[in-house]
Amino acid sequence: MSFRGFLDELKGARLLKEVHEPVSPVLEVANRSLGAGPVMFQNVDGHRCCLNILGSRDLLARALGIRTEEMIRYLSGIEYESKGQIRYVNSSLFQEVVTEPDLSKLPILTYFKGDGGPYITSAVVVSRYGDHINACVHRLMVLGKDRLAARLVPGRHTHTLCQQAHEIGDNVPVAIGIGVDPLVLIAASTRVPPDMEFQYASALRGAPVELVNLENGVPVPHAEIVLEGYITGKRASEGPFVDITGTRDLVRQEPVIKLTKMMTREDPIYHGLLPGGGEHKMLMGVPYEPLIFKAVSRVAKVRDVLLTDGGCCYFHAVVQIEKQTESDARLAIEAALEAHRSLKHVLVVDTDIDIHDPTDLEYAIATRFRADEDVIMHPGVRGSTLDPRSVNGITTKVGIDATAKLDKLWKFERVIKKG
Repeated sequence: MSFRGFLDELKGARLLKEVHEPVSPVLEVANRSLGAGPVMFQNVDGHRCCLNILGSRDLLARALGIRTEEMIRYLSGIEYESKGQIRYVNSSLFQEVVTEPDLSKLPILTYFKGDGGPYITSAVVVSRYGDHINACVHRLMVLGKDRLAARLVPGRHTHTLCQQAHEIGDNVPVAIGIGVDPLVLIAASTRVPPDMEFQYASALRGAPVELVNLENGVPVPHAEIVLEGYITGKRASEGPFVDITGTRDLVRQEPVIKLTKMMTREDPIYHGLLPGGGEHKMLMGVPYEPLIFKAVSRVAKVRDVLLTDGGCCYFHAVVQIEKQTESDARLAIEAALEAHRSLKHVLVVDTDIDIHDPTDLEYAIATRFRADEDVIMHPGVRGSTLDPRSVNGITTKVGIDATAKLDKLWKFERVIKKG
């Protein structure tokens, strides 16, 4: 499915709201998108701009072509190593208009008061160094008409490539694609082995992913807008930025991207991703659910996994297991924490608990959890700097076993059931 094809599908299903009056890219677009579903602004400084197109589990499932309740098992079973295919093509519609880079000609959004500047938030950033190609989503703060500051998380693939290059004075060739196939965006947001993002996207779509090689040697998928350039060894202040928690992330010194070319369709549609909004949570958090599912499946009989809305779809995991032994819940907790290193709290429940119902989760804690016996605590460990309560990313992680005791199941049987 193409980017415009998905927008057409949303419009045909009457899920896409259209706004025709002029709207400012500075604060107004974000303000009108908060809490809204998919929305298309037809006049943002003369450009079209959409937000929230993957802003819920239902929308994510629609892009994947599956039912919402099938998502975790579907994503857990994707065989991208053998089924992912890439096809190189000579041209793309994003090459209709080729100019010198001038970011002021794009409707790049300033989301909130106090932001460090306008931010590109939905771009797939493709970097190439040596034999390695990485596709990832990074927030990019505008520094000028041809310069961006890129937030690169230490340990992630783009950061590793840049470390290798910058240590010997090299720049890293890069391509920035805005308005890509939603499945490519999902794949670039997912933790897969190095160099495998486009193969994963191909497996998701059941067809080859087409790539075009740019002049700097970087392959890029079809998009509405493509920026070509290099990640340099220079650094600039990046931030403040409102992240997935709805709170401000730190200001850091981050690498500067120097752009050399800008390519767009004749009438490009800009895709903005609202920081801390549903689309941000879906793309940043949900791809961890199949990783947790697969990790727990190696130690227990797992039935379902959920990163909860209240935990920003990032910090809190609920793991539903079919308990076989008393050690299963604790093993599941450790496996979940290992699979998603930014997790802060893990709750393990039985199969009769609806993990999508906060009331049912509270019921499990109220009736099956005892603090002096059923808590696993790991103090002073690496978590996430996005957690405002952490100190330089160091936090305490907690696992809660809220499963029934196997030798006293009669005590936990729900005679009066929900509904």
